[in-house]
Amino acid sequence: MEQRHLGRTGLRVSRIGLGTLTWGRDTDEHDAAEQLKAFWDAGGTLVDTADVYGGGEAECLLGRLMERLVPRQDLVLSTKAGSVPDPDRRTDGSRGHLLAALDASLARLGTDHVDLWQLHAFDPHTPLEESLQALDIAVRSGRARYAGVANFCGWQLAKAGTWQLGGDRTRLAGAQLEYSLLQRGVEREVLPAALDLGIGLLPSSPLGRGVLTGKYRSGTPSDSRGASETMAPFVEPYLDDAASRIVDAVTTAADGLATTPLHVALAWVRDRPGVTAPIVGARTARQLTAALSVETLSLPDEICRALDDVSAPVHRYPDHDWSTL
Repeated sequence: MEQRHLGRTGLRVSRIGLGTLTWGRDTDEHDAAEQLKAFWDAGGTLVDTADVYGGGEAECLLGRLMERLVPRQDLVLSTKAGSVPDPDRRTDGSRGHLLAALDASLARLGTDHVDLWQLHAFDPHTPLEESLQALDIAVRSGRARYAGVANFCGWQLAKAGTWQLGGDRTRLAGAQLEYSLLQRGVEREVLPAALDLGIGLLPSSPLGRGVLTGKYRSGTPSDSRGASETMAPFVEPYLDDAASRIVDAVTTAADGLATTPLHVALAWVRDRPGVTAPIVGARTARQLTAALSVETLSLPDEICRALDDVSAPVHRYPDHDWSTL
């Protein structure tokens, strides 16, 4: 699998990443092992997790698999901290919480460092410079090799990225946000900020939470995430008429290219400007292997333009030159 630099850093990652959101909850150890082995065999390196996935079980599971299945040194290990299971406070970006969370993640993962450590979300109740200082401490202490953020909006990313360029601070390597043909909101301000600051984008849910595969065109399959009690609310927002029109266009493009809607949707986001590596989460190793076989596909320009047009979000003032409006 092709390797790409993450942002303006020396960190190289596979251009498809493996997500572990459902590990330890909907994905058991056997299925997780098959996925990790298939990913590694395909040349994949970037494995993404978080301290809250499965209540910490995703990290524990990954740690056990690295002990017996895939060498730690062959993986680019990414985890996140800052999200908390508290209905009154969804994020905690305090320096104390973040560093304690990192130490707990390292213990669960069974390693002395992660390759990429990310703030999981912006905390409006903590000064941003305090949260960012935790990234600096983590890198200086060797507990993390590189640092990034996730789920930051445009001004938050621009502020954080600019702050980190000053003084003896750790440059932000990556930003992880949802990005797909069904969710192009990052193109308004996040992506321009990332491109300007040299921050690589790591799209999550690049298949529109599974909807872009076309599996929901005739209803909700009983074995899909949309039929899962825990994941159905996650999928439901993308089952509207607007999404259906985009899925139809992706399916038409796939038929014309003799490939699958999954491959078309994944190749589209993988090769967007500023994107380093989409993070793919799968229920089974077979699904993951199907996604990884996109490696040889590059979409023709005319297909990209057609998909751009059918999925184009409304970007008006002040996102475009005011004189053209």
